[in-house]
Amino acid sequence: MPYFDAASALPLHPVARQALLAALDEGWADPARPHREGRRARLLLDTARETAAEAIGCRPDELSFTSSGTRAVHTGIAGVLAGRRRAGRRMVVSAVEHSSVLHAGEALQQEGGTVEEVSVDRAGRVDAGEFGAALRPGTALACLQSANHEVGTVQPVAEVAEECARAEVPLLVDAAQSLPWGRAPGGWSVLTGSAHKWGGPPGVGLLAVRKGVRFSPPGPADERERGRAPGFEDLPAIVAAAASLRAVREQAEAEAERLRGLVERVRARVPQLVPDAEVVGDAVHRLPHIVTFSCLYVEGEALLHALDRQDFSVSSGSSCTSSTLTPSHVLRAMGVLSEGNVRVSLPPGTASGDVERFLDVLPRAVRSVREQLGVSDAAAAPALSGVRGDAVTVDALGTYCPVPVIELAKVIGEVPTGGVVTVLADDEAARLDIPAWCEMTGHEYLGSEGNGFRVRRTGPRAE
Repeated sequence: MPYFDAASALPLHPVARQALLAALDEGWADPARPHREGRRARLLLDTARETAAEAIGCRPDELSFTSSGTRAVHTGIAGVLAGRRRAGRRMVVSAVEHSSVLHAGEALQQEGGTVEEVSVDRAGRVDAGEFGAALRPGTALACLQSANHEVGTVQPVAEVAEECARAEVPLLVDAAQSLPWGRAPGGWSVLTGSAHKWGGPPGVGLLAVRKGVRFSPPGPADERERGRAPGFEDLPAIVAAAASLRAVREQAEAEAERLRGLVERVRARVPQLVPDAEVVGDAVHRLPHIVTFSCLYVEGEALLHALDRQDFSVSSGSSCTSSTLTPSHVLRAMGVLSEGNVRVSLPPGTASGDVERFLDVLPRAVRSVREQLGVSDAAAAPALSGVRGDAVTVDALGTYCPVPVIELAKVIGEVPTGGVVTVLADDEAARLDIPAWCEMTGHEYLGSEGNGFRVRRTGPRAE
């Protein structure tokens, strides 16, 4: 069964498995003890730290191991905010940061601090100049991911780091998605990563804090990991995480080139094979293994299940895959379609034949989901029908994505060119998906008032 969800987690790398088993036998003792078993454990821990630090591009004494990537992010943010309390209680982040960063920002706001989100373009990328302009006096910390988890867009970290240096604001880089492919650009002050993203064991995070950064670890002081990760180290998992990171890096350049070609094939062919589909994310500045696309008139969760029945494991940022029924904050910030969203993230070693079979299966899966919703490919591009009048109101209150958009598509051909359709919808996703539908189909979005979304027909449907 092809597993196309590498951006979420990877199975244990063979090198990680070997290192883990060896460390279970050799690294069970307390590395803080001076006896023989403790010294053996300390040697394993020090070697793992040196290996991971070399891969990251920092000094070994700048690196700590935490219990997860999320814990690394939370500790990194809290430590800098506490260490720079006199500088201010303000944090600047991109609008597409990982939820762990946004949750830390919410905690800061609850304590009386402020968070400013820097917008991104339709490809999900920040503008370095705009980010720099947000670094006003009182800013204690800036956060920018190296690459986005949902759409794979790579951020201009080096340029933003220069802006942060000029403003004398430390920059935290969440490098969880990019670390398997190479070092993050220099200039960062704090960097975080997560081992399960590259085939290491779950439950190991990396937290690197540059010398000279004011940093005060949160919580009660602890003698382990410089006070940044209290408690007994999971030494076997740490050893396995470091060993597997080094192993994947040795193959990263060649594998990135190969996967980039497969992803390019998906990016090019999905719009050809699936009517009303949009590939999102930056076409140039992107990770080699991630491609994300959205399909009109499709329920995201239903599409994932349809693909799963065809033996393909993929994920989604669609609002319909969330228990909250709210659109992905990443897709919302980009202003792109959220319904029917699919993220394909190819693991190392993905066969070209599996990608071809996915492209063969996808159109049928989308068609089956649309038919369940009463929409065929032909209906998805409605032909002109009898004109009802210059204005039509569609009542889609109480329905969820993608029903409001489907109802809009069904009636747009029933008003003359210049006519207006008002869609009544109380689903939060409508605020994103109706404007995105207009962008995709060439009609004019006039805005919203309350639960009413107004669309002007600009002519025959854009092909």
